[in-house]
Amino acid sequence: MSMLTANLLCVALVITDLVARAWRIQWLLYGTHCRISFVDALAVNGLGDVAAAVTPNRIGGEPARLGGEVLSKVPVAAGVVAIAIETLVMWPVNIAVGLWLAIKYAPEWWHTAGPALEDTADDTWPWLVGMFIAGGIAWWIVRRYAPALSHSMRRGTRRAWVYARRMPRWPLIAGALTTLVSVVARVAILPVLALTLPHPPPMGPLAFASFALIFAQLLLPTPSGAGVVELGFLGGAVGNLGAGYKPMLLLWRFYTTIVLIAAGAAFGLWRYGPHAVRMIVRGRETPAPVPDKIP
Repeated sequence: MSMLTANLLCVALVITDLVARAWRIQWLLYGTHCRISFVDALAVNGLGDVAAAVTPNRIGGEPARLGGEVLSKVPVAAGVVAIAIETLVMWPVNIAVGLWLAIKYAPEWWHTAGPALEDTADDTWPWLVGMFIAGGIAWWIVRRYAPALSHSMRRGTRRAWVYARRMPRWPLIAGALTTLVSVVARVAILPVLALTLPHPPPMGPLAFASFALIFAQLLLPTPSGAGVVELGFLGGAVGNLGAGYKPMLLLWRFYTTIVLIAAGAAFGLWRYGPHAVRMIVRGRETPAPVPDKIP
């Protein structure tokens, strides 16, 4: 595959991911009797992508999305519940895809990547420990200085099952389907890029590695898994890429992180303006306490 074709496919995959996630939150909000435009849904998710990418464990993503919903005139209660139900819909799909990839391809992946990763861990463990300590400190700072947002999200999550049972079935089904489309689109970016190599690695194990690198960022303490993800990528987690490790890493990071940050900032600034975006990023657009009822 030519590099031009691969880049065009990656752009299409990024757009597919953005559209699928925008429809998902739009339809789930509709299930809470609230409506936002498709443009607003893109802006809400865009703010979340920016905040998630620059905070440890992506912890800032959901509060930023809630702030975007408030700016889009969504009642706080409905916004919190929609995001919480989205989590309930999203994670079973993510886990199912991950389990399927693990059962089918993890043994083959470990056979090729395991020895290289073990050598990398032996050589760099002090640096890894330092990264986790620094990330843990950053996580504590975020938790310490944004308690109201975290509290609002926790309250919504506790009541999400109640509202999910009252919601029409079609937004939940549509949310699961769009989640599947989003996951497949993001996971496919790395295999598509690898097809430009003279001797690409097996696509199945590479898809498993791609899934692991994307979703491990939710567990890693550094923003977007910075440092740890790069170390794993260059240390052999993606198999044998020959001389293509560094350019492949740069392109993969560009499409899975940089493009989302740029698009999110652009959508947020376009829809809400620079002042509102600054307020959300700084944590000053603090939603009111979550009431016990949604509209």
